[in-house]
Parts: sequence; C-alpha cells; structure tokens
Amino acid sequence: MRNQDGPKRGASILIVEDDPRQIRLYLKALRGHRLTCVANASTALVWLAGQMPDLILLDHVLAGGERGADFLPRLKELAAHVPVIIISGTLDLRGQLQALQGPQAAHYVIEKPVDLDELEATVQTALDECGLAETIRALESLERSEQIEANEPSRRFVERLARQHEILKRLRGNAAKPNISQLARDFSVSRKTILRDLHDLIQRGQLAADIMPANDGPQENHA
Repeated sequence: MRNQDGPKRGASILIVEDDPRQIRLYLKALRGHRLTCVANASTALVWLAGQMPDLILLDHVLAGGERGADFLPRLKELAAHVPVIIISGTLDLRGQLQALQGPQAAHYVIEKPVDLDELEATVQTALDECGLAETIRALESLERSEQIEANEPSRRFVERLARQHEILKRLRGNAAKPNISQLARDFSVSRKTILRDLHDLIQRGQLAADIMPANDGPQENHA
C-alpha cells in the first residue's frame, strides 16, 4: 500500500491497481488529490474497514488473479455512498453494462488506454455530482414526497449534509484558509455552524485538519 499525498485540499481517492505504469499515469492526472494505492481488491476491503475515501478508482485485472468488477458488490457494501470508476481493457460490452447496473453498480467504466483528460473530467464529475451528492438529492426528493416539515430532525440532517457537500466542493483545491464569516453569510447560518461543518468534514477524512483557521479550531465547535 502506498500513500501519495498531493495538496491537502484535494479529495481522498483510493486507487486499486497493480500496474506501476498505470499508477504513474494516475499520479500525474490526479496530483491535486490525496491518493492511496493498493494492488488488489482484497487489500482495498481491509483498508475500507477503517477509512472512507471520496472516490474509488478500480482496475479490473488485479494482482493475485482478482477481477475488480467481481469485488464491486463487496466494495459497495462497505462504501455505498462512494462513487466507483472501473478502469478496464478487458471487459466486453456485456461486462461493462453489468458493472453499471443494479443497486451496487459502478458509476463509470473507462476503457484502456486511459485518456487522462477523460479521467480528470470523470473524476471531477463523480466527486461533485455522484455518490454523496446523489444521496442528498434522493433524501431531498423523499422529503418532498413525504411533505416533511422544515423543523423536523430529518430535514435538518439533510440540510446539514447538503451544506457540507457544497462547502467541500468550494474548498477542494483552494490553498487559502476558508473565510468562516463569508461562508456563514453565504449559507445563512452562524459561524459556529460553519465550524461544526468543517469539523464534521475533518472527522470523516474529507478535509485535512489544517483547513481550520488558526483561531477557530474544532475545540470551539460545540454549538
């Protein structure tokens, strides 16, 4: 297992790949993100038991004779909200369709040889619009259909999750410390709420602890 940390404001991406040449390509294309590389899906399952990435990049043909797509259901059981991009030069059309269908499906399949521009664009879309963002949209839709009142705890939870996702998108790739007061104004909440949001994102591993302004550490965030 190798950790390849780019700027700390990038997303956490788990790369399941055993080919050093492919790994070098991914390190080049995704250098702005925090990358962890493992050689097979079995190791990825162990890693996921203790940590949660923002995205999984899964090769199909792996070390030890493993097939990445075969492990997709088990990976999704551990990380149901994490988008998965399968990379393959061997999956036929039927195999690709199977990987993209059903409740434990991948979001994308990219064929080898990998076009780096396509990879970068797909990763960005997956981070911004898939996974957690889909979960939020589904919960918001359910709230509307059930006519849940604005002051009910379930709606407050979804609102907090949606706000945190938007904050995360703003801060990824931004080297500057966040302006807590500006974020509070933008989202019409208190500074303490924004600090709590940042603390939650740090606790989930979606942001590094150094994102906190010097005088606004997580210890002040109890409201």
